[in-house]
Amino acid sequence: AIISVTSPGYGAASSVNSGFMRIILSDPDTRERSQQEIADDFSEVVRNLGGARVFVSQEQSIGRSRGRLPVQYVLEAPNFEKLREVLPKFVDAAQKDPVFQFVDADLKFNKPELRIHIDRERARSLGVSVLDIAQTLQLALSEQRFDFFIMNGKQYQVIGQLTRQQRDEPVDLRSIYVKNIRGELIQLDNLVTLSEESSAPQLYRFNRFVSATVSAGLARGRTIGEGIVAMDRIAQEVLDETFRTDLDGPSKDFVESSSNLMFAFVLALIFIYLVLAAQFESFRDPLIIMFSVPLALAGALFALWYFNQTLNIFSQIGQIMLIGLITKNGILMVEFANQRKAAGLPVMEAIRDAAAARFRPILMTSISTILGILPIALALGAGSESRIPMGIAVIGGMTIGTVLTLFVVPAIYSYVSREGVKMVEIEKLIAEEELEGR
Repeated sequence: AIISVTSPGYGAASSVNSGFMRIILSDPDTRERSQQEIADDFSEVVRNLGGARVFVSQEQSIGRSRGRLPVQYVLEAPNFEKLREVLPKFVDAAQKDPVFQFVDADLKFNKPELRIHIDRERARSLGVSVLDIAQTLQLALSEQRFDFFIMNGKQYQVIGQLTRQQRDEPVDLRSIYVKNIRGELIQLDNLVTLSEESSAPQLYRFNRFVSATVSAGLARGRTIGEGIVAMDRIAQEVLDETFRTDLDGPSKDFVESSSNLMFAFVLALIFIYLVLAAQFESFRDPLIIMFSVPLALAGALFALWYFNQTLNIFSQIGQIMLIGLITKNGILMVEFANQRKAAGLPVMEAIRDAAAARFRPILMTSISTILGILPIALALGAGSESRIPMGIAVIGGMTIGTVLTLFVVPAIYSYVSREGVKMVEIEKLIAEEELEGR
């Protein structure tokens, strides 16, 4: 079952020829198609509609910008004239780009406007001032309130304005008369020239600049990141150096979340390294363990590519989770190898014993982690489809990272530890030579 709610004029303060329809889908277990498949089918249908421009968007599960197209690109201009000149070119270039399937701008020039040009020389010769013309037009058209009066206990407003029949057409303005300094009535048609133009019903500002926001829906298989890159490329081709660009809505949320997650990723690496350094009382052993992190990240990226998933906020959260999940494999091996080495075994024998002894615990913990994340990757449960990239990233990173860790960490440990033993032997030789010299 599909429930639709229609609201004319929603989101358009000065326009009644726009609206939205919200479609509420039935539960996932009662329908055969996913939300994305339904949205893609609707996009194909509305693309061929005539007489209206229609787009399909899905509610975002994360972010503060609901019900808006994913790409929100803001053009900031030094003045309104330059923006009016460039905006149609920018929108036209974006519509031709294969990354987008729908492009629109909030700044539209569809409001009819009647511009009055006063012939000042002729008005001066006829004894009519510009102020007289302005006050006459204000009295006739502005619907200005002049006073109140009370009749039968009720208060009424006194409003100055021509009747609807006298101001219905542009030519009606020419029949208005203005008094000159001699008290004569001069027809307005002798003093002004009328021109019909179109203007924007509403002007926008962003960062104190005159602005227009270009909104775009993405083609199937495209991401917000690709849309932002495409907009930047179009801006370089169309805009000059006097323009500035910015992001808004879901695009701004995407960039901010990506930068914040990158900071969290680096912070997690530093924090885990310092904790391991305190645990092992060494800066060398944590470095060996941290070699497992890039292996897991490579596995996560490969899994996302193989299953045709995007690098979004959920997959990035999964990669941060991998830092803690995959390092425990290295901890198990390095800690056991240090114990065997402290017992007097050579480095190679110690790391071989550690890899063999810790193989089963590493395998068991990795499999349990993968099975725990598997429901997320399989999109089991309501609203879980958006979290599929996180599950795939964790499972791919744990699978490939675990396999490679069993080979790479022992190799790095044997190389670094052997170098450390050689340095100890050199220091002993130097100490013995100093004693002999004395």
